[in-house]
Amino acid sequence: MLKAFDATTARRALELAREALQIEADALTALHARLATDESVGKAVSLLLNCKGRVVVSGIGKSGHIGRKIAATLASTGTPALFVHPAEAAHGDLGMVTPDDAFIAISYSGESSELMAILPVVKRMGGTVISMTGKPESSLAKLADVHLDVSVAKEACPMNLAPTASTTVTLALGDAIAVALLDLRGFKEEDFARSHPGGALGRRLLTHVRDVMRQGDAIPAVAADTRLPDALMQITQKGMGMTAVVDAQYRPVGVFTDGDLRRMIDKVQDFGKVVIGDVMHADPRTIGPEKLAVDAVAIMEEYRINQMLVVDDDGKLVGALHIHDLTRAKVI
Repeated sequence: MLKAFDATTARRALELAREALQIEADALTALHARLATDESVGKAVSLLLNCKGRVVVSGIGKSGHIGRKIAATLASTGTPALFVHPAEAAHGDLGMVTPDDAFIAISYSGESSELMAILPVVKRMGGTVISMTGKPESSLAKLADVHLDVSVAKEACPMNLAPTASTTVTLALGDAIAVALLDLRGFKEEDFARSHPGGALGRRLLTHVRDVMRQGDAIPAVAADTRLPDALMQITQKGMGMTAVVDAQYRPVGVFTDGDLRRMIDKVQDFGKVVIGDVMHADPRTIGPEKLAVDAVAIMEEYRINQMLVVDDDGKLVGALHIHDLTRAKVI
């Protein structure tokens, strides 16, 4: 039978939620204080930093879920890592592990039979073992080369049974180790982008102007002695709202936009007599094809322009950019 969710029930739910958060916050605070005198994290970081192979993370149940996240965080921040399920490892997947790997075993009790079945094998082959448990005297803690204490005073679960505060502490310590490693490795934004090519940061830091610029016949360009009607035809056909004005060597000497045209309407009587070189903006903003697309965005925003010309090292026109091209590429 469903219980009515009345005001009293709502208040109780809120109290329980706040209490759970406080218990987990207290557990993290206790871990923070414990690390002030605990040298094990430094030892673990040193082992992982000098690991010649990969970091293999393993755990079962909730510890396994946390282990997957820790492995993913390490891998995305410059430390090659993977997760191996301990039960599957006992039936063949242990072949993924090499003597050069470092093995992180997670079990709050420190007595996981699935882990204890495979860790002696890892040790015999010469692998380094780091354990994360809440029981420093457990079998797993004693077997490891380095033990990380993730003990908590109590779980956030009212029955003190469901892994809650302990999994939060384990995850947070995994994050802390990953952060320490990325800093020691000199891991930069560009490195992060390379491991996240599908994300927003990856697009921002890996997309170059050459990847999004319009090229060849798609570039609107006319000579300086072109009559305005012919230049307008080029603007219309190429759909960029502008045309480059180039010299005999195909170097841009100016630009003319549809905004310039609107501003001329009240000032010019006979558009057929106007030469584009007389009404263009000289010395247009340009950028190189190897520059990052975000650099083009910055220039466009600074000068409040919607189009930009792309030139090579010799100053020749090789492409054109519209703000919409950058939007479609999800650079902005």
